[in-house]
Amino acid sequence: MKGEDLQGVPLFKDLLPDEIEKFVKFTGTTIKRYPRGERVLEAFASNANIGIIVKGEAQILALDRLGNESVGHSLESGAMFGATSAILGEDLIATSVQLTMPSTIMWLPYRALLIAGPKLGRVHGIVMKNLLETFSRKNVLMMQKVELLSQKTLRERVILYLLQRERRQESEKVRVPGRVQLAKELECNRSALTREISQMQAAGIVECGEHWMRLNKDKI
Repeated sequence: MKGEDLQGVPLFKDLLPDEIEKFVKFTGTTIKRYPRGERVLEAFASNANIGIIVKGEAQILALDRLGNESVGHSLESGAMFGATSAILGEDLIATSVQLTMPSTIMWLPYRALLIAGPKLGRVHGIVMKNLLETFSRKNVLMMQKVELLSQKTLRERVILYLLQRERRQESEKVRVPGRVQLAKELECNRSALTREISQMQAAGIVECGEHWMRLNKDKI
């Protein structure tokens, strides 16, 4: 991919196409395409790279001590993952990353990033600033997940979930996963979720289509 193809990645905000290409060259960054369902990062696996989703979507899967997986927050285009294991250099991270649609992933070697400063000059400083901003957005997602699961009723969870997605996607008509995946993200029973969404549709609170939902705020 050329520099202009990567300008939409938050990590490269405020960089010109030739500066992006220079960064990719001197850090040994690679870009690969993967099919839906691919696990691009495994729990407890050694990892030296920070992953950035150039295009596509993924989900975080947390593994407990009994080997059971639970769905964490979703990752959309521009999101970063694998930074904790890459920075700490330990294989103690109990989370996996699985793609929920065909995706393009950029792999940034963490150690190469650290030593590339003299070669990259101002480009390095801008990328490091963007990296810190991305870390901060990741923390926001984690706080939103806690807020979501603290809602007292399933309807409140659905409404807050859609509001959060509206802000992230900057659209009232938001992309949502299938019912099985959505139930995992909301940590509820799929049948109960399907029933609740049907009741919300009947009340005019939400509109639904294939892989999208729209919240009617006047009906809340």
